Parts: sequence; C-alpha cells; structure tokens
Amino acid sequence: MRGTDVLIIGGGVIGCALADRLAVAGLSVRICEAGGVASGTTAHGEGNVLVSDKGPGPELELARLSRRLWPETLARIAERLPRAVAAVEWEPKGGIVVATTDAGASALAAFADGQRAVGVHCADLDAAALAAAEPALTTEVSGAVHYPDDAQVQPVGAASALLAAATAGGAVVETRCTVTGSIVSGDRLLGVRTTRGDRFADVVINAAGPWSGPVAAVLGAPIAVKPRRGDVLITAPLPPTVFHKVYDADYVGAVGSSDTALQSSAVVESTRGGPLLIGSSRRQAGFDDRIRPDSLAAIARKALRLFPMLADVAIMRAYGGFRPYVDDHLPVIGPDPRLPGLWHATGHEGAGIGLALGTAQLVASALTGRPDEVDIAAFTVDRPAVITSSPEYVSP
Repeated sequence: MRGTDVLIIGGGVIGCALADRLAVAGLSVRICEAGGVASGTTAHGEGNVLVSDKGPGPELELARLSRRLWPETLARIAERLPRAVAAVEWEPKGGIVVATTDAGASALAAFADGQRAVGVHCADLDAAALAAAEPALTTEVSGAVHYPDDAQVQPVGAASALLAAATAGGAVVETRCTVTGSIVSGDRLLGVRTTRGDRFADVVINAAGPWSGPVAAVLGAPIAVKPRRGDVLITAPLPPTVFHKVYDADYVGAVGSSDTALQSSAVVESTRGGPLLIGSSRRQAGFDDRIRPDSLAAIARKALRLFPMLADVAIMRAYGGFRPYVDDHLPVIGPDPRLPGLWHATGHEGAGIGLALGTAQLVASALTGRPDEVDIAAFTVDRPAVITSSPEYVSP
C-alpha cells in the first residue's frame, strides 16, 4: 500500500471529525485543505449542536447520535489535550423555540409532538416558565418549546480540538493544498493530484463542504452540492442576557426551504465572551461573498421581535459564509458508486457542527465493516438529488 489509508479533502469540522475518528479506528490519515484549517464554512457558523430543528427521519437520528458523541469525544480528547478541549467551549445550554402567532404555535406544537414520538426530549413552556427562562424575551408569544439537549460549541475551537487529537494519533495535515485532478487506474481512484504534489490513498473522502461540487467534478464524479449563503450579526459584549439558544418557529421552515431567494428567521444566542450571535439567513447566490444589507435588515427585524431590548444594543460586526446545500436537505455520506475509492461526506448545510461526529462514526463504521445504529444508506450518494444526468455545481 502506498501513501495513506485515507485521504480527506477538506479541513473543516467534518474533515477534522473524520480524521479524529479514523485515527482512533487505526487508519492512517492525511488531510488536504485548500486554505487554512477551519477557515471556510466552519469559521463562519454559530457552532450549533441541535436536535430541535429536525423532524423525524434519518437526519434527526444522525443528530441524536452526534449529540451523544460530543461529550464522550471531548472527554476522550481531554485526557491528552485538556487545553484544546477548553477552547471548544462546550455549552449544553438547551434551546427554546418560540412562536409569535397562533398559526406558528399550532405548527410548532405538531412538530414537537412528532419529535416526542421518536424520543426527542422537549417540553412546552407556559408564559411564567418562559419568562423565568428568558426574562428579556418578548411577552407576545403564542407558544414555546424547550429542548434541553441543544448545545453550542466555538466552531473553530471544536474543529481544532478534533484535529489536534487526530494529529496526536498520527494524522498528517497539509494546508494550502488544492486538489487539481484525480489519479485513476482502470475504474478505481488511487489518489489525487494537488498543488503540493500527487497524494495516494486507498480511500479519498470528499469533505470539502460547499466546495464539494467543484471538487467532485475535478475528480470526475460530479455531485449536486451547491453553496447556500448565510449571514450573522454580532453585538457588542453584554452582561448575561440570553440564556438558551432562542429562535422563532420560522427557522425550521427556512432550513427546509428550497427557495433560492432570501429566507430569514430569528436565532439569538450568547457566547462566553459576551457578544450575542444573531442569525439567520439563507440564500442561494453561488459563491458571491458580499454581505447584503437586505439580509442583515431581515435578520435584525425578526430578532427585535423576539428581544425588543436589542434596539438599544450596538452591532459590532457581521459575517457570512457558505453552507453545502443539497436539494433534498440530507447530507451525502458514503462511497461513490461511479468511482471506487471515492467517498463523500458533505451536504450538511448549516448543521455540519452538530452532525460532524455522527458522520465520522458512520464513515468509520462503514470503512471498517462494523454495524452502526444509524443506517448510512439513508445518505447514499446514489440518489436523484445528488447524482443527476447533468449535475449542477457552482464554480468558486
């Protein structure tokens, strides 16, 4: 065997989680990252680890698996790398979903009932309980549900801790290493050509996030993963004001929408440093990285409806990033049937942090021939939304 057992394209949280889990499984691992580690989608997210926004189905099961794995994984890494784990800022704060209309309350209640039926922990909050949990929240609420299992991490810190554990286990990381082509013998992928030379591997995993479409095309097996833009506002530091991840019931609809136009909802949460993160938006605009005023204004209006006190809070800055979007709203995880040796782990859109560890476990289990509690077949590459007769992808 030449080179590494597994070569991972992409050094975001998915790639770092894969590297950690595969190193634990005893495989030799190399990451090729076109930029810097965690410099793309991971650096431009909010660090959410959520079960509250997913209805019954395979993505929810993957989210629940990942949620269970986060504290277990951090405890394992902390035995060797306690400072790296401290930078993760793991915070199992819980989430509260709020409806401000009667129609929204009915939809939220039905959504929560469906989740309870498959074992998700959530509880309705009356006005008094809601006020006690979030004193600054508007009183104009028609319904609210508390999800105790929602959590948050500092995303770059989380990816860095996973990568530190992987490198401690022997993984090799190459940054500024762009994949430019494939190395194929017969019908099998043997490795990739990069700006730093040829790299061989038994298995190549495309974990390039929003850039997975162009990467797959370069390798000769296009997939229909496209960038979806999202923006976030950051306030000046505040004293403790928001105590959970709080979002309006429109968020679930925005996540599940396939509309290419701007979708927005209110998502408000604190950070350990004091600033609030205020999101969120979704828009398909290719790799256009401009921050647009209409997106920021829509986010701000909806956040003010939930937390009126924000009218007197200064916005320190705004940032945005691209998320790997698939039309059927499911991740793409597993081997590519067209090119043996190529796997994909992408398409998580805005849930990559929350789904990273479950994704890594599914891939590790499949590569080592072990059964897993979540069926990887639900995320197969060979489905209409991923492989089409003329796949769409956007050039970065």
